[in-house]
Amino acid sequence: MNISYNWLRELTGVTLEPRELAERLTMLGLAVEVVHEADDDLVLEIDLTSNRPDCLSHLGVAREVAAAMGGEVTLPVGASVRTEGLASSYTAVEIRDVDLCPRYAGRIVRGVRIEPSPPWLVKRLEAIGQRPINNVADITNYVLHEQGQPLHAFDLAKLSGDRIVVRRAHAGEKLKTLDGVERALDHEMLVIADAARPVAIAGVMGGEDSEISEQTRDVLIESAYFSPPSVRRTSRVLGLRTEASHRFERGTDYDGVLRAQERCVALICEIAGGTATEDAIDVYPIPLSAPVVSFRPQRVKTLTGLDVEQEESRRILSSLGFVETGSDDSQATMKFQVPTWRVDVEREEDLVEEVARHSGYEKIASELPASNVAGEYQPTERKRRALRRTLVGFGFDEAISFSFIDATQDERFELLPGLANDLEPEARFVTLNNPILEGVTRMRPTLLSGVLDAVRHNFNHGTRDIRLFETGRVFATESKLEELPRERESFALVATGMALEEGRAGGSRELDFYDLKGALEAVIDSMNLVPLRFEEFHVKHLREGQAARIVGSEGTAMGSIGRLDESLAAIYKFRQPIYVAEVDLSALLQMSEKPVVYAPLARYPSVVRDVSLLVGRRVSIAELLDAVSGEGLENLRAAALVDVYEGKNLAAGKRSVTLRMEYRADDRTLRDEEVDGLHAVLVGALEAKFGATQR
Repeated sequence: MNISYNWLRELTGVTLEPRELAERLTMLGLAVEVVHEADDDLVLEIDLTSNRPDCLSHLGVAREVAAAMGGEVTLPVGASVRTEGLASSYTAVEIRDVDLCPRYAGRIVRGVRIEPSPPWLVKRLEAIGQRPINNVADITNYVLHEQGQPLHAFDLAKLSGDRIVVRRAHAGEKLKTLDGVERALDHEMLVIADAARPVAIAGVMGGEDSEISEQTRDVLIESAYFSPPSVRRTSRVLGLRTEASHRFERGTDYDGVLRAQERCVALICEIAGGTATEDAIDVYPIPLSAPVVSFRPQRVKTLTGLDVEQEESRRILSSLGFVETGSDDSQATMKFQVPTWRVDVEREEDLVEEVARHSGYEKIASELPASNVAGEYQPTERKRRALRRTLVGFGFDEAISFSFIDATQDERFELLPGLANDLEPEARFVTLNNPILEGVTRMRPTLLSGVLDAVRHNFNHGTRDIRLFETGRVFATESKLEELPRERESFALVATGMALEEGRAGGSRELDFYDLKGALEAVIDSMNLVPLRFEEFHVKHLREGQAARIVGSEGTAMGSIGRLDESLAAIYKFRQPIYVAEVDLSALLQMSEKPVVYAPLARYPSVVRDVSLLVGRRVSIAELLDAVSGEGLENLRAAALVDVYEGKNLAAGKRSVTLRMEYRADDRTLRDEEVDGLHAVLVGALEAKFGATQR
């Protein structure tokens, strides 16, 4: 929202320098992003949150300035308006859908001259980034930016039957809007029609057939209050966003309809000439009422820690337009009627926020809340803390991404096992009817989209060596539509770039699959869980041959790990290998911990034997080690991988795997012939099972 400093000064008499004012507004919650020059004016660019539509105008910002500076807002007084006749003598207004349009006012100005606007009006509009059109259109834009009430001017001669009908669009109706595009309407859209056809899309844009032209002499000035959800839906369905829809869909001042119209008519009569009707046709069948909210001054201290006197709270609220309607005898509870332009205030906490804003957020001190009970960790907290500590020790940084993603991510990634396997692909994703961000319509079914966005962000800023992890919830639809979506906690890892070692400025090698696998195994060990298994598997988003399924101790699939597929990497424009993993954290947290077993140190020495076996390249190390433990040999204490060799002097499709076995008895020192016998049995079993030969 662009706010002219000169315009604001006319309304409030503010004496602060523009940049001081910008800082003051920012501290009030109206963040001023930049102050730039516009001819002899300065413009404040304010980034408003969606709950403050009242500040989408100079008048709304002026109220905040006046409250902060202890001043008053003064609206300019225009010249007297020449009037003649009643509006009902020239037109009629009918509202057929009151739920979508609670109030509609129309007033006629006859005998206008359509010509360029005077220099002062052009200059003011151009300062805030508005393109001048003609005097009548410019005046409606001027009043919109002054008071926040969108207005529209119709050429009265182009309205069939000289009447306005506010109704839902009929099936198959079309309207060519002011931008020259013919738009198809549906029955849920509200239109402004004459006796024969639609002439405007309510709250969004007028129609080309009824626009003001140089031949226009009589105009009908529309000022109305439209249902915000209706305007929001229409704007999004049509893909048409305007200054009017931006305000209507957030909520305008339903009590300011006539005030803004009166201001517009006065300016038209002053600048474009003409004679206005003595009144306006104001159709308002079910008047809206402003809520009354109770306020206990002591709640300011309780909720914010700010010590604000009761009289100061009263002054702040009154200066912002809240009208005190009463209090109890002790004045422990006060009652305030909410001004009609403040659609965001509904409860006592909202009033506390208003007082806190103008008292100064920066005065709120940090302190721990008082408690008379001892705290305790949740049952899974120890495992979560172990996970984070371990990964931080491995050089990973924690990422936090949005729970909402856009629909282009659909079907890019394979989801966690069990999350949505029983659902059709097109029905898996949770879609938001009213997303916070434009186009971000899905609740994330995987964490990988977020961490890969973080990788791309780091690449764009020159960081090539990246290790990130994220924990959070992922979502899928429930098979029964009336039930809430499915939710699982997920855990994602991503690594790329060089392996950085302590004491060295540069990396010595590139990160690979086993770095990520090792980090995940270390996490499982720190959580004191049974080790996971990794099985070769086809995963949609991972490179064939460098992908594995992660399996729990009971054989249940829990996730996947591997190198990102080239086709997906190309979408993100990654030019170096990316390794990712995603695991079902909910399943990990439900797993039982391994019992901690304490045993005395061995009294007798161990005997170690190595064996090098030629096996097929498809035989995994895990399969070999499982086969060793599966033999159940007495006095075999451990087996571990020593080395893997692939290269010259080996047959095609073969590799050499060296394993180390440890043998030990609890009651004696084993003799060499005993160990040789056990070792021969074990090696023979491996040769038979895997078709292996000793090197």
